Amino acid sequence: MTAAALPSRSFCLIRHGETTANADEIIAGVTDVPLTELGRDQACLLSQRIWPEPIAIYASPMSRAQDTARLAFPGQRIELHDGLRERDWGVFEGRPLSDQPLREATPDRGESWPDMLKRVQIAIREICAASPTALPVLVCHSGVIRAARVLWTTGDVGQRPPNATPLLFEITENKLLEQTL
Repeated sequence: MTAAALPSRSFCLIRHGETTANADEIIAGVTDVPLTELGRDQACLLSQRIWPEPIAIYASPMSRAQDTARLAFPGQRIELHDGLRERDWGVFEGRPLSDQPLREATPDRGESWPDMLKRVQIAIREICAASPTALPVLVCHSGVIRAARVLWTTGDVGQRPPNATPLLFEITENKLLEQTL
């Protein structure tokens, strides 16, 4: 895939805290699943982080991302953005991760990978454009982070990102580099 046009600024992606589906190795996608106790603890630990610059918080509308954002950034304004939601795995929702089809395959009644890439590209570029003076911190999902990697870094989805770990996508020399914050 050809690299997409870069967002207007660097941004940070955080996968939500551990969920019941993560713990049970189940495909959740657009299925709304709660955080586990560990997931809530992971999110609360984020609240102790010192950020290098002012931040603007955005979250997926899924409850696991909203709950992580509220616990990680208590008292701060959180903007919801539908483009940050996880991929719809259609008939594979609720099934074991071992049943997950290839990323490039479009699951029956689900979202195609190209459609997800387009949605994530639009969402992140919109958010970055709306946050010229604050680092956008986006609480989202594994699939969104993997899409960002394909769009702007290695061109590969890479390993599943860890829960509740800030990943900075920093613009340097007209490219984005991903690093753990």
